Amino acid sequence: MIKVGEIYTHDFKFSQDEVNRFAEVTGDKNPVHTDAAYAAKTMFKRPIMHGMLSASLFSKVFGTLFPGEGTIYLKQSLSFLKPMYVDVDYEAVFTVKEVIGDKNRATVETLIKDKNTGLVCTSGEATVLNVDKIKSS
Repeated sequence: MIKVGEIYTHDFKFSQDEVNRFAEVTGDKNPVHTDAAYAAKTMFKRPIMHGMLSASLFSKVFGTLFPGEGTIYLKQSLSFLKPMYVDVDYEAVFTVKEVIGDKNRATVETLIKDKNTGLVCTSGEATVLNVDKIKSS
């Protein structure tokens, strides 16, 4: 059972090929994500990842790792605070803020941090449901 204050972390990075595939799947082919020459002329100076690609990692973790199988993702707020780049090491940090055991739900703070600088790139809060892993104590 998950508990208030519990923290789960997950390290990750994405390649340019994965960013390009995300652009194909979603149709978001903004050249700031896929074209190095174009991105070089922007304030970012190089291609940035789609914010939703990085945030999609939250879905992976909730559904397969923490709380894991059987989790239903109900809600997510997001703030994109810093650009994220390919081939950079990041850490997703999940902190349980509230457990609503009678409804089998939890509110979880979701952060993505640059592993090298410690800066928060993405922040938000999720609500998840899991009848097997979120219960009243």
